[in-house]
Amino acid sequence: MGFIKTGLGISKTFRNAARLKEILSVFAKNGFDEFISNESLTGFIPDFVLPSSKLKIRDEISKAEESSWSGIVGYRLRVCFEELGPTFTKLGQLLGSREDMFPAEFIREMHKLRDQVKGIEFKEAKELIEGSLGVSVDKVFKHIDEIPVGTASIGIAYKAELLTGELVVVKVKRPKIRKIVETDIALLMAIIGRVERFSDEVRRLGVSRIINDFAVGIITELNFNIEARNCVRYKEILDECDTDNIFYIPKVYSAYTTADILVIEYLDGIPFSDNIKLNKIHETLEEKITKGLNVFIKSFLQYGFFHADLHGGNFFYLKNGKIGLVDFGLMGSLSKQGRTNFIAIIYSLLTYNFENLTYEFLDVAEYDKVPDVDVLVSDARSSLGPYVGLSVQQTDYSEVLKLMIKALNKHEVYLPREWLTVFRALMTLDGVGKSIGIDIDLFKMLEGDIKDIIKKSVTKDDLLEEGIWVAKSSMSSLRILPRHFKWFMKEWSKKNYALEVINTGYEKEMSSINSSLVFVGMSLLASVFIHSGALFIGSGNYTSIQSIPMVSWVFWSFGIVIIVKSIFSLR
Repeated sequence: MGFIKTGLGISKTFRNAARLKEILSVFAKNGFDEFISNESLTGFIPDFVLPSSKLKIRDEISKAEESSWSGIVGYRLRVCFEELGPTFTKLGQLLGSREDMFPAEFIREMHKLRDQVKGIEFKEAKELIEGSLGVSVDKVFKHIDEIPVGTASIGIAYKAELLTGELVVVKVKRPKIRKIVETDIALLMAIIGRVERFSDEVRRLGVSRIINDFAVGIITELNFNIEARNCVRYKEILDECDTDNIFYIPKVYSAYTTADILVIEYLDGIPFSDNIKLNKIHETLEEKITKGLNVFIKSFLQYGFFHADLHGGNFFYLKNGKIGLVDFGLMGSLSKQGRTNFIAIIYSLLTYNFENLTYEFLDVAEYDKVPDVDVLVSDARSSLGPYVGLSVQQTDYSEVLKLMIKALNKHEVYLPREWLTVFRALMTLDGVGKSIGIDIDLFKMLEGDIKDIIKKSVTKDDLLEEGIWVAKSSMSSLRILPRHFKWFMKEWSKKNYALEVINTGYEKEMSSINSSLVFVGMSLLASVFIHSGALFIGSGNYTSIQSIPMVSWVFWSFGIVIIVKSIFSLR
């Protein structure tokens, strides 16, 4: 993660100053100048004057309706991202998937970035293909269409035909994209870090977390060998789980695939983003999508590996009646323990058990400080309470999930990237079905099988496996224990077997305890003196204060003095 180190030390170098100047200028002229005008961002760029926008964002928002502020900010950001190139376009697409954090108007603006990615000249793409393969294109392909079939932030896809006659897609990585991405991420880390120091609102949004997740994901996508491997692995999983052959995964031509180009089978079908054509085959699709969703859930729960970039443009209804999937650059994975937590969360959602739901989310979430759990449970109950008693058909579980995540974020508790990816993939499948008039409720599917899923998640083999790992960990500890005990005895003997108790950070509490103990002790002593004075009186008949023995007065005086002193010591 060298680019993160670059970002942290950006103020000490001018290496990326030109690109930083460009980024800041684009944001400034589009209305964000008031947010980035501090010296910590611009002070180390020689002779740099930050441009100002004609209409400030705050001014535009103040003139518009209160509910439209997210659309205004989203539009301005989208314009910036389009101008700044692939890295920022990809970032905008990621922001567009965070329905848990941003309003609908903002999300709609970010979604526009999916279709507005600029391509490259075919001549340049051809040079990249030949440079990667080490031979001219006519040695491998009969022809390559010069007009791309798809343009993305990382790569450009061209339809082609191999010398063997097979139709393929050649995905070409943009030139110098790795250097561009690493530089841009380093600068983004630096910019967001400094903005968060001056803006509590930005810090509470957790933008730096998004940038970190974005960095991990996009660096992986830069290597097409990883995407090829993802495709092969997912095909193996679906071959086992998809008994009805609902899905079709394209063939990867590994002989022509490198880190910079990917050659994969061309799928001819109707994209799920084309609602008009799909509505004509509504009845045929309904059963397939329902079965396909079951396969997706089954494969995810069994292997924890799933397609993490499901949208209408990434799967097709093929001529052979199957559903084809493409674009395996972004895949999600969840550990076995994570899948167990996932099942518990789904079950808590279905049963509206707010306490369990909160605790399960806290088991997997990220937070800097432990929240007030009682308040968090109360917020979850307030958010989800209106849905209690509704049937499965009456409940929009995607909205339920958004409300729960909103309640978590309010307490600065955030779900990790892989968890958001899981939920987003499920909601996307559910949403695509509804967009073409097919009402599919994935939670209803889970509700029907949840007991079987829970039983299968705790099998004898699982318990045996867990026992083996516990035993292995215990044996490791037992091997280490004698060694550490030997070191401890050696150090202890140097101090003549004396133990030193060091108190750090609890001075106030210890002082309070000490004062309390002194008060109790002195109170007991005072009571002894008072009682002793009373014993000298005995059962005698004293008619006046003067007739009480002097020794009683002496004991009582000591008792009163001790009580007063103990009270002052407590204060």
